[in-house]
Amino acid sequence: MKLSRCSLHSKPQPLQILFLTGVTLTIGPKPTLKFFIRPRNHKGTVFFLGGLSLVFFGWPFVGMLIEGYGFFILFSAFFPTVLLFLKRTPVIGTILQMPGIKHAVTTIAGKGFEQTLPV
Repeated sequence: MKLSRCSLHSKPQPLQILFLTGVTLTIGPKPTLKFFIRPRNHKGTVFFLGGLSLVFFGWPFVGMLIEGYGFFILFSAFFPTVLLFLKRTPVIGTILQMPGIKHAVTTIAGKGFEQTLPV
């Protein structure tokens, strides 16, 4: 049995291109480039773009796993802010305040989860 490619065949995913285009159009080309080439973001950028390349070269499952890891590394600093925002929404906020879920979310967001948004 020869395993030269991942068993999941797919065309290059336009969502990755749309994501990069959306970020560029939202904050501009220069800030986008600055974000991806910052020294603290090198690891995430390499994983994200490496996973994107694997998707384009026919390894979609492995590429998306690596790309997801890169995305997590790149944007993990934003997760506490997102969780604080979700805490203030009617239905999701109630769910996030449930005892078991609140403990998990507080662990992810840190002690800042008990505070309010910086806006």
